[in-house]
Parts: sequence; structure tokens; C-alpha cells
Amino acid sequence: MSRIDRLDGLEILDSRGRPTIRVTCALAGGATGTASVPSGASTGTAEALERRDGDARRYAGLGCRRAVGLVRGEIRQGLVGRELEDGPALDRALIALDGTTNKSRLGANTLLGVSLAFARAQAAERRLPLYQYFAELIDRPVTSIPRPMINLFSGGKHAGGQVEIQDVLVVPLAARSVDDALATTFDVYRAAAELSATRYGMRALTADEGGLAPPFGNPDEMLSLTVESIRRAGREPGVDVALAVDVASTHFHSHGRYCVGGRELDGAGMVALILEWIDRYPIVSVEDPLAEEDWPHWRELRRRADARVRILGDDLLCTRPDRIRQAVESQAADALLLKVNQVGTLLEAADACRAARAAGWSVTVSARSGETEDDWLADLAVGWSADHIKVGSITQSERLAKYNRMLEIEAETGLELREWGDGGMRG
Repeated sequence: MSRIDRLDGLEILDSRGRPTIRVTCALAGGATGTASVPSGASTGTAEALERRDGDARRYAGLGCRRAVGLVRGEIRQGLVGRELEDGPALDRALIALDGTTNKSRLGANTLLGVSLAFARAQAAERRLPLYQYFAELIDRPVTSIPRPMINLFSGGKHAGGQVEIQDVLVVPLAARSVDDALATTFDVYRAAAELSATRYGMRALTADEGGLAPPFGNPDEMLSLTVESIRRAGREPGVDVALAVDVASTHFHSHGRYCVGGRELDGAGMVALILEWIDRYPIVSVEDPLAEEDWPHWRELRRRADARVRILGDDLLCTRPDRIRQAVESQAADALLLKVNQVGTLLEAADACRAARAAGWSVTVSARSGETEDDWLADLAVGWSADHIKVGSITQSERLAKYNRMLEIEAETGLELREWGDGGMRG
């Protein structure tokens, strides 16, 4: 049992210069934990809601002073002095305090900050590495380190919409370690920056998650230049390095139509376009290929893709167990993009992870576009035995904090990278 002695909050800035919240939790035994909460730019409508101030005179209404006030007020009053067995007990108390289905009263950002800070404090009290504490939350052994999916080029909401699809990422298939994966990606990123300078006459300007963002004319340019960058780096596309695509289709979908690459497509046309990309490029994962409520065409794509790629749900699922079960029953996807702040507590995110695993899905633990230098995500991905981790590119300190933590865990444990598997690998 752990008793909370002190809770405090602080408004800080995320990697986009927008406010977010940091929470500190001190236990009666002396252990303390602090955690910072990320925030997304590309968000699904089913995500739990953040608590923001709404004062247009300050940070365009995005301030988090009210969230900090809730930590210092109602949440502190409800939790300080209570004996709590573990993290799930704390999270159940937070969910009861909020009392809404979408965290609209206290805010998912507020609740997650408390949930994570308490986890850090409990891990410190028990003298456990944070990843081991997380592993115990879902009762799974720590056996490997998730394979990175690393942002190379960005568009969509991450880069001003110069091209509709959101991200093209590289997956270092041949890497045997985190160190190998990062070194391989460095070579590809450098080649991509050189090609961008030659082709588009621009230096390496980066998007929200550190990806390069030249003015592509259409998604095919983006995909083709990724393959060219892999070759220029001396790697074989589809063998040494593959592609993962975050389409984020919801953001260019309206009234049943998808506006992409200068074309207007219906759902069947969007499915055909995704299948064309899968045939033409060494793609192993496609995230949010259809809009978040276009369930029939998700099913059609998964059926026609025939296990050649992973069909990864983000906006479709929003890390919600009920939507994961719906996707399992309708065979709409076969992989979960897990973002803890989409549901608001570790307990609910763990339930989502279990639901995906029970269906035989792969799990990718993901950062957000608005991140901090806090590195708890790396421990979560390792502790929850994620297949993959999606942090962003190999630039910007808020991304590198997670990769550097993965290097630390690798050095401490000697764990190997998780194998991707043979699904979707082609030359």
C-alpha cells in the first residue's frame, strides 16, 4: 500500500510551444515521481478531452492553469492521505472523481499526469526500473525492445498540409539493436536531406515530429523520395529498410470523399489508392488509411490487403477498448496505435493493450506531435512488450529523450529488438 502525501502541478510548454501539464506526486514513504503529459495535433473525435483554459487572451485559449488548479485542488483533496494498493487503484479513483465517459470534467491531460507521476513514485518506492513497474501492471514479462518506426518525411497537420498524407516513416528491418536502428536511420535521414536540398532547393526544415517537409507535389513524390533515400544510404528498400505510412485520412475526408493528390475519391477509390501504394512501394504498415468512421472501407482494405501489411488504427480506435472490440469483430484492422493520453489513465490504456493482444494484433506505442523531454514512453513501450515504438524523427530533444532512454535500457538489459515478422516484406 502507498499513501499519497503531496500532489502538485505546473504548467509547462510542449515541443510546439503550447502549454501542457507536469505533475509531481510524493508518497508518505519519501518516494517522489514527476511526469509530463504530451498533446496531439492530429486527434480523433473519440479521444478523451483535455482540460484547457479557453482564455483567448493567453496562449490562444490553450493554457493549462485550470488543469494545474484541479491537481492542486479537487484531485489533491480527493487523494492525499489515501492508502492505495497500486496504480490501477489510483486510476479507478481518478475515473470516479471525473465521473464522465470522456474525461471532460477534469481532463485527460490532468488525470494522465497524476496517473504517470504516481507510477513513477511507486516504481521509485519499490526500487524498480520504470519499465519493470509497467510490465507488472499488465502481468507480462519484459522480453525484447520494440522496433522503432522513425519519421522521415511529414505532411498533413504535422507540416502545414503541403501534401495530404501525414508521415512516411522508415522501419529498419535488418537492424539487430536500437543502436543499429538509429545509425541506419541517420544514414537515410542524411540522404533524404541531401536529396531535398537538390530536388527542392531547401535546407532541412522539419515538421512537428522532426520529419523533413519539402514541398512535395503529391504523396507519390513523398513515397518515391523515401525509397530513393534508402538506396542513396546504401540500403536495400524492403530488405534492410521498409516504409510505414501514416495516412491520417480523416483530415482530408469530407462528406464521403477523400481529396488527395489532386484527386477526389470515394471510399472504394481510396482503398484502391492504398493498394496501389502497397504494390509499388516496400510498405509494411499503413496507419489510418481510411477516415475514422468509414468502417466498411476499413474492412474492404484489410480483406484485399490480405495480410501483406499491418493495418494500424489510430483515429479509428483512439486507444479505446470498445472501439478495438468493434474493429476486431468487423475485421477492420489488425494493429493498435497506443497513445495513453487518448484515454487518460494507464489503467484504461492497459485494458486497450490487452484487448488488442487478445485478438492477436500487434501493438505500436506512440508519442504525440506535442511532446516533452520526459522519457516515460520508452519505458512504457518496453514494459508493455510493444512490437513497435513510434516517437518521431532522430532530431529534436523531445524525440531523442525517448531514443536515448531506449539505448539505456538496451545497455542495461541486453534485450534484443523485437522481430518485425515476414508480413508485408518485399523488395
